[in-house]
Amino acid sequence: MSRIAVVVKGYPRLSETFIAQEILGLEQRGIPILIVALRKPYDPYIHDLHRKISADVMYLPEYVKDDPARVARAKRWAEEQPTYEKAKALFDKDFAQESNAGRQRRWAQGCVFAHELPEDISWIHTHYLHTPCSVSRYAAHLAGKSWSFSAHAKDIWTSEEWDLRTKLDDAAWGVTCTKVNVDHLKSLSQNPEKVELVYHGLDFSGFPDPADNPPRRDGTADPVRLVSVGRAVEKKGYDDLLAALKSLPETLNWHFTHIGGGELSDTLKAQADALGLGERITWRGAQPREEVIKTCQMSDLFVLPSKLAKSGDRDGLPNVLMEAQSMGICCLSTSVSAIPELIISGETGMLVPPADPKALGAALQKLIEAPEERNKMGKSAAHHVRHHFASAPGLDQLTEKFKKVL
Repeated sequence: MSRIAVVVKGYPRLSETFIAQEILGLEQRGIPILIVALRKPYDPYIHDLHRKISADVMYLPEYVKDDPARVARAKRWAEEQPTYEKAKALFDKDFAQESNAGRQRRWAQGCVFAHELPEDISWIHTHYLHTPCSVSRYAAHLAGKSWSFSAHAKDIWTSEEWDLRTKLDDAAWGVTCTKVNVDHLKSLSQNPEKVELVYHGLDFSGFPDPADNPPRRDGTADPVRLVSVGRAVEKKGYDDLLAALKSLPETLNWHFTHIGGGELSDTLKAQADALGLGERITWRGAQPREEVIKTCQMSDLFVLPSKLAKSGDRDGLPNVLMEAQSMGICCLSTSVSAIPELIISGETGMLVPPADPKALGAALQKLIEAPEERNKMGKSAAHHVRHHFASAPGLDQLTEKFKKVL
């Protein structure tokens, strides 16, 4: 049987468990896969999910300077292909819009991808509509293959509109993980029916059921345990969370644990120290999934204050919220992007406006002081997410699409 080439920016990545989950789910449904990564992993850990995946991995050179001989061989091969003129014309048109080294690098990676593509690959499917999609598109045209995409968040909202339109019209079909994304991409496509909604959801088999008798800490004695899991980047809103924590009454007892690496880690730690919060916060950095689950199980409230970054980047439907909800943990987040598709404010969690530390602080105080309300919403959230955001329906939908081309 032939295989599907699944293209990702890097592999494996701790922050992309939803992609690993999808690859594993497709393999379990009989879809043979080759993973193609634009760069090697940087994370210090991998998840158990990655250990279960059997697909081979092809690593492209991240930069031309990493292996100039390999790139040169691929470009010479490409120039001899009957598909070259058309594929090069697509690149030249893109380069006229975006004349930079990054675009040239995508062409080089696309040539290597097409040159080294095993003969049994019958389809190319790319995660993200930005750089991985550019590489996949060039490779697909050089190799004479059709291609499709899964779009998520940053790739949609930070890409130029001309680039999105070009790729949407060139792809055979595509899926994306939120209704907000679907509406936006359909509005840009000449053939809106190409774009479908597929919630990536979760395989809940690896997550413990909600506790029968969750703790009733209310901030008067033992500290209420707050937790968040997410990269230390602008769109996660952790600067707002620190400001909100500072606004809480001094008499309220709480402790916050953050899990995740990211470019703003040192900045956030300095901000916390400047606010006098350092002793009440534990920064754990990147952790494997097992540690994330263990930490969440010991926590009372999950907080993710997502917002729009200056670049336009934003969350889609954060897996970490679904994970926390599945374990019966009440979640406090913001009404940004697709989060309201997941959390029904006041019923399965609480939402506040994004980038509003004052509202976030008021909601934090209310939930810290109200364990019964927290636990009630956590229990409702677990029921809701496990019934409406399981991964199986989306995986079944993708499986049927891929079976047609295998």
